[in-house]
Amino acid sequence: MAKKIPLRQCVGCAQMKSKKEMIRVLKTADEGIVLDVTGKKNGRGAYICISEECLKKARKNKGLERSFKMSIPDEVYERLEKELKENE
Repeated sequence: MAKKIPLRQCVGCAQMKSKKEMIRVLKTADEGIVLDVTGKKNGRGAYICISEECLKKARKNKGLERSFKMSIPDEVYERLEKELKENE
């Protein structure tokens, strides 16, 4: 029997993809909003496709704000964009 692949929804484009194709954005108590490249850190996570396009969409449609139930400052988006470019 084939193993079930866990799917996650991108907060930018709303497509369902496997966890391996996505990057996890994490809300932690001490660090705030960070990229979780390993996918193993503790905290509230939201998934986003590994593309700048989806991050821009998530920013526009307030996908991360909805996921974390808080407002997210521009610096956070800019930092995520920079980290995303490094991980592409």
